[in-house]
Amino acid sequence: MAPVLGVIVGSVRAGRVGPTVAQWFVRRAEADGRFDVRVLDLAEVALPLDLSGGEGPAALAAWVGECDAFVLVTPEYNHGYPASLKLALDSVKHEWRGKPVGFVSYGGMAGGVRAVEQLRQVVAELHMVSVRDAVSFVRVKRAFDADGSTRDEVAPDAADRMVGQLVDWVRPSPR
Repeated sequence: MAPVLGVIVGSVRAGRVGPTVAQWFVRRAEADGRFDVRVLDLAEVALPLDLSGGEGPAALAAWVGECDAFVLVTPEYNHGYPASLKLALDSVKHEWRGKPVGFVSYGGMAGGVRAVEQLRQVVAELHMVSVRDAVSFVRVKRAFDADGSTRDEVAPDAADRMVGQLVDWVRPSPR
């Protein structure tokens, strides 16, 4: 049975490009074949702003618990990542621990790298392991065709390297 890679779409804004970016990555990861890839769109998850628990956080924790590794798909908003993603990370506690995480970011000229740098600090506090390589789309509105294919020449190789690193953390090599 293949390990489970959970891909989380972090933006919930109307008119967002996150689902397009996430689907591109999902196709890439599925073609690799080493993970059973599952997607969670935070726009479809009801999480209380006061972190009081309930049905939404319990369902999120169960989903996170079923995954062996993660990829967070995030835009960069004002040099940071969206509140919806922070809320999701904070709504779950123990299920994140010890699991590897990679990042697919997007935005304007910075391509979301500042959001990823902040997220690396947060996931470390959750006892997750962030892999080194990430995927970044600059000028994201110009990076994809109407069919969801990317024009970016670097992203495919970056995605492949990141998936390989996630596999290495899920299945450590024997010593």
